Amino acid sequence: MTAKELGAIACKARKSQGLTQAQLAMASGTGVRFIVDFEAGKETCQLGKALTVLQTLGVTVDVAGWQE
Repeated sequence: MTAKELGAIACKARKSQGLTQAQLAMASGTGVRFIVDFEAGKETCQLGKALTVLQTLGVTVDVAGWQE
């Protein structure tokens, strides 16, 4: 999965919940600029913040194919 694909998922989830980018930023404890960049697929977005945004939206991330 690419950063652009993950951002698109976040954007679609946000819109399906009727949230603005500002509302999502407030709910997730991030800034509007971060939401804009994340949804646009900016590859340098902080992973921790991205995961927090996805969790706020109720989106789960499944990492498959990894073995210890």
